Amino acid sequence: MEQTALDLLLQYGYFGIFFFLVLGIVGLPLPDEVMMTFIGYLASVGELNLMYTFFSALSGSACGITISYYLGKRFGYPFLKRYGNKFFITRKRLRLTQLLFRKYGNWVLFFGYFIPGVRHVTAYIAGISYLSFQRFALYAYFGSLVWCTTFVGIGYLLGAHWNKVFERMHHYGFFMFWVLVALIFGGTIRYLYQQHNRYNSVKK
Repeated sequence: MEQTALDLLLQYGYFGIFFFLVLGIVGLPLPDEVMMTFIGYLASVGELNLMYTFFSALSGSACGITISYYLGKRFGYPFLKRYGNKFFITRKRLRLTQLLFRKYGNWVLFFGYFIPGVRHVTAYIAGISYLSFQRFALYAYFGSLVWCTTFVGIGYLLGAHWNKVFERMHHYGFFMFWVLVALIFGGTIRYLYQQHNRYNSVKK
């Protein structure tokens, strides 16, 4: 991984970082967090300039999520339902992200970056929902700033130990993802139960 990524970065430089993040956010199955942590490490050993590295990652993720927003706003849900698989956006991910949006609103644009599979869909759903660009930009771009700072910063601060620490973070992050799913599921069941009881009380 390290040598391959280094070869690609030496060939394409900061434009490679930018386009990697654009494609990853739009929906291609690329290891975004691994790449950002790795380039943070490269910046720590002097292979890359930290400022240019961070700006390339931030602008790439912001550009990618903006493209997704306008695709969703322009073509709507039928487009995503028909062509989503080409961007590796499955119906399961769509349903999960829609559920998160209903429960947590615009904050999903911010926290969605940290949930694998969800960050690729949030902007599409925001566009489909005709969320204003001002509100979209507030949550999405701030989320992008925090996301890039987190993983590039981890790579930069941890240096050569980035890989081991990231593996542990990724493991516990996956665990937290399923905890979140369980909480949403439990909340949905509780809501349906309350609605059922309310319906029965009105019926009586």
